[in-house]
Amino acid sequence: MTGPDRRRIVILGAAGRDFHNFNTVYREDGSVEVVAFTAAQIPGIADRSYPPALAGGLYPYGIPILDESNLAEIVRDRSIDEVVFAYSDVKHEAVMHKASIALANGADFKLLGPNSTMLESRAPVIAVSAVRTGIGKSQVSRWISRRVRQRGHRAGVIRHPMPYGDLARQAVQRFESLADLAASGCTVEEREEYEPHIAAGNIVFAGVDYARILADAEAASDVILWDGGNNDFPFIRPDLHIVLVDPLRAGHETSYHPGETCLRMADVVIIAKCNTADAAGIEKVAGSVRIVAPDARIVRGGSAITLDDRAAVHGKRVLVVDDGPTLTHGGMPYGAGYVAAIEAGVAEIVDPRRAAVGEIRSAFDANPHLQRVLPALGYSPGQLEQLRETINRSGADLVVSGTPIDLAALIGLDIPVVRARYEYEETSSPLLSQIIDEFVARSLQPTTMQEKG
Repeated sequence: MTGPDRRRIVILGAAGRDFHNFNTVYREDGSVEVVAFTAAQIPGIADRSYPPALAGGLYPYGIPILDESNLAEIVRDRSIDEVVFAYSDVKHEAVMHKASIALANGADFKLLGPNSTMLESRAPVIAVSAVRTGIGKSQVSRWISRRVRQRGHRAGVIRHPMPYGDLARQAVQRFESLADLAASGCTVEEREEYEPHIAAGNIVFAGVDYARILADAEAASDVILWDGGNNDFPFIRPDLHIVLVDPLRAGHETSYHPGETCLRMADVVIIAKCNTADAAGIEKVAGSVRIVAPDARIVRGGSAITLDDRAAVHGKRVLVVDDGPTLTHGGMPYGAGYVAAIEAGVAEIVDPRRAAVGEIRSAFDANPHLQRVLPALGYSPGQLEQLRETINRSGADLVVSGTPIDLAALIGLDIPVVRARYEYEETSSPLLSQIIDEFVARSLQPTTMQEKG
């Protein structure tokens, strides 16, 4: 079906899941017309377009990306038949508010599930997901990649998308060195995910077109490791699905979309941060897991936080910079840098709000739960410059940086920086190492590979 009888669709997104859903479900479907994407969560991604090179032959002029705040007008004025929700880490209630806007203005509302959108891999796949942003997916993914390499196998890391620049140029990305990050003009948020993997010896594959990305990763890997973003479910069908829950945010495991979906799909659930959470929080999430995912194996793990120079921090007036998405749409009031600074015995945590400028100031206004830490925001060169200015204006003796990137090397600061690093650690039986070893031994048998291929 082509022409005026095509069903008119708008996809609500945040430069990730939305594009993947289009590529896997709608790009070649002549019975529908994707009229627009909308943009939410990430600043500066509206008013672009999904380019013709990625949109395919049915969309010779590409597809506009509009601001989601105008959803009601978009549905009415463009005669939309169906609204497809396609981003992550939002309360269930918030999803239904979007649905209500769509329904009230004459459109149907739809969620695309794993079976419609997951790609199949010829290689064994381990996926790491979570019920919220900021629980520790990437440190678990790095830990697993090391375990796989120790067993003599190549682990190719496919990272959930963050294409905030030239979409056609970012269709298929491969990061093997810090120079690759610089050449691609990666944002702070991209670097936070890619730099630690590169430092751990991993090749990271990412971008927009995940069928092509998967093919590249399969050619270079024995095991595919999906490192998820936010609390989204995987783009690649996993043979082992590991999902993290957070005892510091007990109850969130069943109140956010699509985190609850991930939990219900889990083969293994890691209760993270057991070295810092209290017993009540740990038991509350464990009880929730037993109800929602009764067949999943439950593992308890910790997040070991270390400072590069603890002595330099003790007794000082310190500005703390922590991972941006964890603090903003992840809703955490602080991250690893703050924990490390307090444990090191600082004299004072400097209030970053007094020095904040421009979009950094706006981020504090939009996130009133942030009072003691500065989110590492850098979605654009201008925002990165405002982050640098905010830090230099703070009057702190030094910075404790809990962001996974080398912040001082990236933006050049007038204040010394001490990095806080965090890695997954096993705390009790059953051990994640045993589960991974069993999976690798089982999945890399020749008969298993032939069956999957």
